[in-house]
Amino acid sequence: MYTLQAPCHFGIESVLKREITDLGLEIKDVTDGRVRFFGDAAAIARANIYLRTPNRILLEVGYFKARTFDQLFEAVKACPWEDYLPADAKFWVTKATSVKSKLFSTTDIQRIVKKAIVERLKNKYQTDWFKEDGADYPIRVFINKDMVTVALDTSGEALSRRGYRKSTAKAPIAENLAAALILLTPWHADRILVDPFCGSGTIPIEAAMIAADQAPGLEREFTSQNWQNLIPKKVWYEVSNEAYDRAETGLAKLREIDPDIQGYDIDPKMVAFAKENAKRAGLEEFIHFQTREVKDLNHRKKYGFIITNPPYGERLEDLESLPSLYQTIGERYRALDSWSAYVITSYEDAPKDMGLKATKNRKIYNGMIKTYFYQFMGPKPPKRKALEEQN
Repeated sequence: MYTLQAPCHFGIESVLKREITDLGLEIKDVTDGRVRFFGDAAAIARANIYLRTPNRILLEVGYFKARTFDQLFEAVKACPWEDYLPADAKFWVTKATSVKSKLFSTTDIQRIVKKAIVERLKNKYQTDWFKEDGADYPIRVFINKDMVTVALDTSGEALSRRGYRKSTAKAPIAENLAAALILLTPWHADRILVDPFCGSGTIPIEAAMIAADQAPGLEREFTSQNWQNLIPKKVWYEVSNEAYDRAETGLAKLREIDPDIQGYDIDPKMVAFAKENAKRAGLEEFIHFQTREVKDLNHRKKYGFIITNPPYGERLEDLESLPSLYQTIGERYRALDSWSAYVITSYEDAPKDMGLKATKNRKIYNGMIKTYFYQFMGPKPPKRKALEEQN
């Protein structure tokens, strides 16, 4: 059993914790922007393929306190690196992060950690030179309040990179954050979902992927697939085959439901991009994209969901137009019968300009930008049979 870590956007730890628990894995602890849990080799494969909300999956090699570079060197050297890195491993410290700690020079942290690992392996493998011509073993270091985590990056490219989004907007929402926003709502595939600012289609595509039980990592590769000393190829085959079977069953069920998932954007180029991305994800039949302004948002049915990422107003000229934009969003939302709305934005006056009081407000960091996930909850729908009669 290993200790694994899943870093995530600040503010969505509860969603990630639920995802990990749903995989049948045991949580160790939860801190800001990170969930630690226990798992074996199969858990590494399952976490990478199935989890929708983390940034990556890390295999913890060492966790200790260090306030000086000497302490850092000795603690890293004491870690059992030979249990993880074969003699031909290509290893490097791909990233170091320090928060509220005595050690803050990331370049020095990277250099010292690499040196300590080399010194450890020299003794274990009885050599003074490593060719490093084998599989890649990227290493990440995270220091928070002098507590150091040294871990192998099992994912490689960030887990937000599902592989379907080749065409994108200038500042798109990350796929894993979009998935987290959806999972923070009570939306299900038999309920209407509309994103009136869909851009390249990320929120509708992630919604369809969730509804179809399609694992987000199904069509991509991971660095740890080449770590045969830690994860046998057979494990990856078994987990992948299980995920394909689940997706096939999920797609069949979704066709029976015939979901109503829609994405609008004012820019026809973005709508074209969204359609291309949905096609690459294999979900184009479940999503309707069209060029439409938010002022034209309407739907005859009740109990739908708006889940959206409208403009934040990073530029001054955009900021000046935000009050009228959010006023329009509020007007169109109020015109919908018994709907719920979920809006992520860094614009703090959003509820005021929308003319609405948020039921809930969750702070989420989208990269370095502090955003607010405003939740305007409508009434719960009646039982399914009664709902069908109403619509």
